[in-house]
Amino acid sequence: MQVSVNGIDVNLVIEGPEDGPVVVFSHSLMANLSMWDAQAAVLTDRYRVLRYDTRGHGGSTARAGAYSLDMLSDDVEAMLDALDMGSVHFVGLSMGGMIGQTLALRAPQRLQSLVLCDTSSRMPPESGPMWKERIETAQNEGMAAQAPSTLERWFSPKFAAAQPAEVERVRQMILATEVFGFVGCCHAISQLDLTEQISAIQKPTLIIVGSDDEGTPVAAHEVIRDQIAGSELLVIEGARHLSNMESAGEFNDALVAFLDRQA
Repeated sequence: MQVSVNGIDVNLVIEGPEDGPVVVFSHSLMANLSMWDAQAAVLTDRYRVLRYDTRGHGGSTARAGAYSLDMLSDDVEAMLDALDMGSVHFVGLSMGGMIGQTLALRAPQRLQSLVLCDTSSRMPPESGPMWKERIETAQNEGMAAQAPSTLERWFSPKFAAAQPAEVERVRQMILATEVFGFVGCCHAISQLDLTEQISAIQKPTLIIVGSDDEGTPVAAHEVIRDQIAGSELLVIEGARHLSNMESAGEFNDALVAFLDRQA
């Protein structure tokens, strides 16, 4: 289904019992809501699971111009309002985790708990040229140019060899991402600077990261853990950036246990 908010159409899927606690899933840059298939499968028996495509991704509208994390957080709030949903459990990976931190700071009343996966609370200034290069490459060569290096960052060679169909599924997500959406979200991510603010987050928080995630390494998650009082950190051995797909079993066990404790 789709809802119209903030001048865009947001594509989303809702599954599970209507009276179940709501869990919202927010995906990474260049992905879409289907990257959460394995998580939805274990939650929809008792949770109301809402997965959505961030603006410029999947089936949601792509607009030209620079986006911001405030804008992407506002989209989530407006979507929840349109669906008449109150407070939710929010699960975000990479860009989704950045949106989750922003939402927790801007609208804490909307969250019951927060799960931050393979993400960061700050982009160092020296990463600016990298984001500029990615933007220019996408504009000049399209999304196909992003796929090889992205898949190497996202999945270990072991997983890629054992699960080629899953890797191909993600490659298709990358190729299907609108250049406008990719560029807009790159601008948002490149401006991430929340480390000094997130100590204000007082919601139960679980942090999950793959041990071999080079883009958002374990150290970045230790910073988040140290800033958010009472938060828990799980490091999944051997996984890279998309730990929810590469190590779905261990990821799901931790996620379900955490959510069940909040009930």
